[in-house]
Formats: sequence, C-alpha cells, structure tokens
Amino acid sequence: MAKQLKRSNSSSGEGLLWLFGTILVVQGFGSAITEAGWNTSFGVAGLLRAAHMPEWTTLLIGFAGVVLLGTAARAHHARRRANHRA
Repeated sequence: MAKQLKRSNSSSGEGLLWLFGTILVVQGFGSAITEAGWNTSFGVAGLLRAAHMPEWTTLLIGFAGVVLLGTAARAHHARRRANHRA
C-alpha cells in the first residue's frame, strides 16, 4: 500500500510538471508569436505589457515551460526504468 501511495504522489507531481510546463510553453511562445505576427497580445503577454515588462519576458516564460517539460520527461523515464528493474 505504501509503495502504491508513493507511486501515486510521484505521478501526480509529474502530472503537474507536464501541465504547468505545457501551459507556460503555450502562453509564453504563443503570446510572443501572436504579438510578433499580428501585433496583438493575449494571456501572459497582455499581463506583462500592462506591467510594462519588456517583450522578451514572454520568451522567458516559454523557456521556463520547456524546462518544466524536460524535468517531467526525465522523471517519467527514470520512473519507467525503475519499474522495469523491479
């Protein structure tokens, strides 16, 4: 039972990494592309423009999402390797 509970906690944490990583990638890079291509901002870019932040901050948010997705992928592969060895 404890093993199953630990697996559930680690997979829910991994799920959150996937979720927040995807949100940040879409909001960060999507906002930057929309702003560059159509001269309009939405979501994160709109909030950052209202706060008078530089345009490149949306790219930082996108890269933060990439880091979270990379962390989630690494945790996923480590968990799969551990399950195959057990």
